[in-house]
Amino acid sequence: MSARALCRRVAALRLLASTPGREVWRSRCQRWDGGHGEEEEEGRVPAPRPGEYLVQYNPAAYETVPRAAAAAASCGAEDEEPAPPPRAPPFRQQGNPYSVRSSRSLSSSQNTLLDLALSRGEGGKKPASAAAATPPAEDPPGGFEPRAFQKCRPEYAAVSHDPAHRPTPISADEAFLLLNKVSVLRGSLGPQDVVGFLGELARLPPEQLPLVRGHSCFSMLLRYAVESLRLLSDAQLLEALRALASLGLPPAHGVLGLLEAEFGRRAMEGMEPRRLLLAADLWRCLGRPVPQFLEQLYGSAAGWRWSDMGPAELVQLVYVMGEGRRSPADLLPTLELQLLRHLDRLTAEELGAVCLGLFKSQSSLSPGAVVRLANRACVLLPEMSDYGLVNALKLLRFSYLDHRGLLRALATEMPRRAPRMGVPGLMHVALACSALHHRDDGVLQAVADRLPALVPPCRSKDAAKLLWAFGTVGFPPSRAPRLYPGLAEALRQREGEFRRFPEHLLTGLLGLAFAGIFPTDLLAQALSPDFAALAAASRHLELKKDLFTVDASVGLEVPGWAGPRVDRALAEEVTAQLWSFALQDVCVKPEVLEAERLLGELLGGAAFVRKHMILPHTRSIDLEVRLDPAGGPVPLCSEGDLHGPGPESVSPAARAWERGLVGVTITEDLLAQLTNIKGPVVSHPTEKPDSRPAHSPAPTASRDRAFPSGAELTEGLLEALRRPGAPSPCPTRGVQRLAVQVSNRNHFCYRSRQLLGLHAMKRRQLALLGYSVVELHYWEWFPLLKRSRAERLAYLRSKILGHLD
Repeated sequence: MSARALCRRVAALRLLASTPGREVWRSRCQRWDGGHGEEEEEGRVPAPRPGEYLVQYNPAAYETVPRAAAAAASCGAEDEEPAPPPRAPPFRQQGNPYSVRSSRSLSSSQNTLLDLALSRGEGGKKPASAAAATPPAEDPPGGFEPRAFQKCRPEYAAVSHDPAHRPTPISADEAFLLLNKVSVLRGSLGPQDVVGFLGELARLPPEQLPLVRGHSCFSMLLRYAVESLRLLSDAQLLEALRALASLGLPPAHGVLGLLEAEFGRRAMEGMEPRRLLLAADLWRCLGRPVPQFLEQLYGSAAGWRWSDMGPAELVQLVYVMGEGRRSPADLLPTLELQLLRHLDRLTAEELGAVCLGLFKSQSSLSPGAVVRLANRACVLLPEMSDYGLVNALKLLRFSYLDHRGLLRALATEMPRRAPRMGVPGLMHVALACSALHHRDDGVLQAVADRLPALVPPCRSKDAAKLLWAFGTVGFPPSRAPRLYPGLAEALRQREGEFRRFPEHLLTGLLGLAFAGIFPTDLLAQALSPDFAALAAASRHLELKKDLFTVDASVGLEVPGWAGPRVDRALAEEVTAQLWSFALQDVCVKPEVLEAERLLGELLGGAAFVRKHMILPHTRSIDLEVRLDPAGGPVPLCSEGDLHGPGPESVSPAARAWERGLVGVTITEDLLAQLTNIKGPVVSHPTEKPDSRPAHSPAPTASRDRAFPSGAELTEGLLEALRRPGAPSPCPTRGVQRLAVQVSNRNHFCYRSRQLLGLHAMKRRQLALLGYSVVELHYWEWFPLLKRSRAERLAYLRSKILGHLD
């Protein structure tokens, strides 16, 4: 067809499209074979039906696309993600029907980038960095809409996008007519026309959007949009992004990368604050992480005129920060000031959105600011949704703020709210209680009564954290018989998730162990060589510590366990790390040092007190004391070995003893004789009356029996008996072992004398090993640190004597 004839067809098309009341039929585009003038094998070009017109074009000027790719991109394609052509045609090629006028021509490098972006299309693979930056989706409690706060004020329309609000829809025929107009008007489209076409196509119903996204003319329209980026005003650029969000463009689409770069450039040039917030919200609706754009938004926020900003802009900024999972440190002081300025004007849902944004972005406000936010939450609690209440609890959990007013109100609210809440919301309520060490049986009972009906389909994350929360605050299984078994069954049903999230299995098992429950099938899976290797390969110490705690608890509390156990090397590694941390933290605390010093003075010397970890997997230290049947102290070890329980301190001879290279069976009779033998190998210092502790009785007559079998006291045997890991370096028959615990308030529930799960489990396991626990309660011991030495000695003497058999 000649150019003149084509121009006549275009003029007719424009006339038909602009004539009211006249039906315009969709054109049928027939491809020709490479410009050779021959028809395709599929048949000759049919004559147009009555009322239909035929537009023919010659694609000889650009590269032929294979038939399979052409079919996928044809007008009737229904795939949401069609395969891109092998190579996009050179954009500036002479005669290309997709070309535009020279005023919009691109440089060679820009052209290559554009072709690459368009060739990726919907089939583009998401970058690894982008995938990692995208937070996992989380269902809101009770199905509540997380963006409901944006309906609280009309001002949010200028800074947010409402995906649920769609203009009057158009039909598919109208959409295809628009796409065909793009094809015909290609060379004369201006920036405003491109934005208009995108906006009109965005009116298509969501279920029909894949038809448009797979249309070849839609790719042409995207090309025009990218070429026009620099020519669009800020308002037009936002409308284009809004249209792409409504069209459901995939987050990894290459065109969005070019749009992101343009928005970043305009942010640096001083785009208006409300438009920046709207752009950030549109990127969130598209599901595309844009960390560089957000950095530029935060940087510009420091220079905003905050006196012109209202609550809507402030809450939207905090929401954007939360969705971006980052807290700009230099912006926090300004943000805190503005939050306190507008606090009394915030609605219940806005306050919930602020709490959630601060929690997600890990924004640490001052304690006074958090208290004021919690005070406001107490006032708005009757009208606050379950979702808003959960968000307020998240902020308290992150800030470690035990706000008595809100926690007291929780006891009233949860019994009536729990029956309508979902598993994630209930999990966050229980988790907030455990994180704040707040045990309220009314709140926990309401959650426990609701969970059995919801548990089977819940995520492994929810089941694990619920087990941890209930186990931590010591909620007894007898109060809710179906709770712990139901959550354990939920873990079994989500077994496939443990490979990706191994921490969920270990967290759940720890919660069960705190409650004294040990499901053998889950334990066998957690202690299996494959799972242990997964934990050992982790760079996170917490995962190894949790595995070590589970393994050691099984060894102590599951008699006859024949399942797998953790490798000794991993146990030694974690023990060394825990002891190294304790040396820098707990061991140097004044209350511990004073208790150790006075116990040594009371018992007759430092050799009678040993500061170490009796149970390293419980992650706390003990002051071990041993008393003979008459109440006299028994020395534990030499002065040089008092503070070195780590595995690195074990000598080669002791390791040889552990490997069985020294074959001597240690019996009670042998131990009794070793402690009283006379000879050059073991000798007792001559006891003097003034060297014994004040309350020690007179020495008893020593037994002079020797070994009947004449066992040789080798160096390996002695080292093994003296080593720090030995259960009794200087044992005697009838010795009473005391484990003195210097507690603090973090060992107990808030304003309670109920031990937390880990510490209650430790006391239980110490008893299994034959230890008597001597508690130096913090509410008794800490005040004594400010009193006289004599009072402290009298207190310790009463504690020790109170545990004599």
